[in-house]
Amino acid sequence: PYSGLIRSGYKNTLLRWTNGKAVFAAGSPFDPVTLDDGVTRFPSQCNNMFLFPGIGLAASVAKIEQITDNMLYHASVAVANAVTADDRAEGRVYPHVKEIRRVSLEVATAVAKAAIEENKSRVFSEAHIPTLADLIADKMYTPAYVPLVQRHPIPT
Repeated sequence: PYSGLIRSGYKNTLLRWTNGKAVFAAGSPFDPVTLDDGVTRFPSQCNNMFLFPGIGLAASVAKIEQITDNMLYHASVAVANAVTADDRAEGRVYPHVKEIRRVSLEVATAVAKAAIEENKSRVFSEAHIPTLADLIADKMYTPAYVPLVQRHPIPT
């Protein structure tokens, strides 16, 4: 739907008119909608955040020479396959954003596998496919911050 209509409450109306059966996703996050029967639906956020981190990770780790349409297709399939039964039961058409690292790894693995099959990876071969997810996971950035140490000046 048009984003202006979404902001004006169209998603609430759409979900209520269809008794929660509408498929709804928007480029921005939205609050859940509780229907008249007490069921809560969670509008999905649909933008490139589920694709590009995984595509970039695969390109970097697998040293992919060119991202092809086939690789983009496999990235999209990986995102679709990452939607769980619980996500669907809640009315989501994309995984919950808290699953971004898991989805990014699945996308990266699918893209790297497609690159290997197309002979576009400069570092991986078909022999790497069984352990590809582990090889990629080892290269994922983990945002962990060490606590800052307060330093006291040395008296002179």
